Amino acid sequence: MRLRLSVHWWVYIENAARMGRHAPAMHLTGENSGVSIRAMAKVRKSSSRSGAKAKPSKMKKRKGLAPTPPVQRGGVELVNPLVQAQMKTYDEALALFHQQKYSKAKQELEKVLEGPSKELADRAKMHIKIAEQRMKPTAEQNPKTAEDHYQRGVTMMNLGRWDEARESLDKARKLAPKADHIIYAVAALDCLTGEADAALANLKIAIDLRSANRFHARNDEDFAFLQEDPRFTELLYPEKDGLGA
Repeated sequence: MRLRLSVHWWVYIENAARMGRHAPAMHLTGENSGVSIRAMAKVRKSSSRSGAKAKPSKMKKRKGLAPTPPVQRGGVELVNPLVQAQMKTYDEALALFHQQKYSKAKQELEKVLEGPSKELADRAKMHIKIAEQRMKPTAEQNPKTAEDHYQRGVTMMNLGRWDEARESLDKARKLAPKADHIIYAVAALDCLTGEADAALANLKIAIDLRSANRFHARNDEDFAFLQEDPRFTELLYPEKDGLGA
């Protein structure tokens, strides 16, 4: 005959165990034993489930690490692809600015203003103001020296005002006929206005006066018109034909 423990008696035993008391002696009967075994199995299952649920909470606490700081350059965050493109345009604009190609630099800087980074836009605004100041010919200007005429000629070139640039550079060349940088500028102007023969002749004179002008011309966009001309290649890369620099 199976022994059974009454449900009321088992509840009393559980409460007594929680309070640290000893339960009174039990007299098992056939009606009570089955309940005891099943109840004990339920308690063990519930305790094992509660232990399993506690583990994920510890894992969550371990994952609470500080986030990795975003990539920056000069105080500008470069996580956003649009900011990266804005930074690239800004770098290209600065390169033109330092080459004194203010008109082209201004065009690129204006593109920077359309990007999402306010800091890059502020920097671009500052350089735009400087570029405009350097491009703007004032009424008070009265060039007298060869360098004065040269600076004005370069300014007019950047503005695309070819006739005024030609006038200033011709005056500068008359005052300083051996100034290689002035003749180099004239060669660049010749190329920009489509005068290939004059550009090659003046560039050769500038290189003869100062060999470094050969290397400058290799990377100068003003001479793009001559890139396909074999005479231009021969002039800039004489080593390919076995000639000395």
